[in-house]
Amino acid sequence: MTGVRTGTGLFVVFEGGDGVGKSTQAELLCSALALRGIAYVRTFEPGDTAAGRQIRHIVLDPSTGELAPRAEALLYAADKAHHVRSVVLPALERGQVVVCDRYVDSMLAYQGAGRVLDLNEVERVARWATDDLRPHLTVLLDVHPDQALTGIAEKDRLEAAGADLHERARQLFLALAERDPEHYLVLAARDSIPHIAGRILDRVLSELAERPVSDRAGTLAP
Repeated sequence: MTGVRTGTGLFVVFEGGDGVGKSTQAELLCSALALRGIAYVRTFEPGDTAAGRQIRHIVLDPSTGELAPRAEALLYAADKAHHVRSVVLPALERGQVVVCDRYVDSMLAYQGAGRVLDLNEVERVARWATDDLRPHLTVLLDVHPDQALTGIAEKDRLEAAGADLHERARQLFLALAERDPEHYLVLAARDSIPHIAGRILDRVLSELAERPVSDRAGTLAP
């Protein structure tokens, strides 16, 4: 696929439906990197900047109520534009591993397929917002939404959007992985946590072996 993969660092993104274990696996990967003395920044979207926290509140808090789908998509795009410029690109330029929970694929899956907007239009906005920066590796944790969402007691605005939206999003995640298999690792989210973590670490270490990365100790993003 076209797009920019830049910096001496490694950009790793975790994608998949709500409740599939992205945060758990991101944490395990960061712990493994720290043990090896590999510099990393752990981050997420939406909300890992001061401006992003305001956007996250709007798009996820149930008190927001209905949002026009295009307005929702533009809010997510704004978060990504600021996040890439202020967090992701600086870390990559320092030669660090960026471990990010959600990125452009989530916007395509939820605001594109999920909200039934024109996918090409949503992708153009998302790629423009992020300067077409692509992950070196996207880890897609896949499970049927019914198996993941039932474990979430208090659902946010998007988690409560209905089964049809989440199924459309899942199918789009899988389609994105299928069209660019070189840059995706698709794993069954209900496999054992250690097994999944091992598969991810093996792939990340393989990716790191192919590019120079800073040897400073791992750090968490502020």
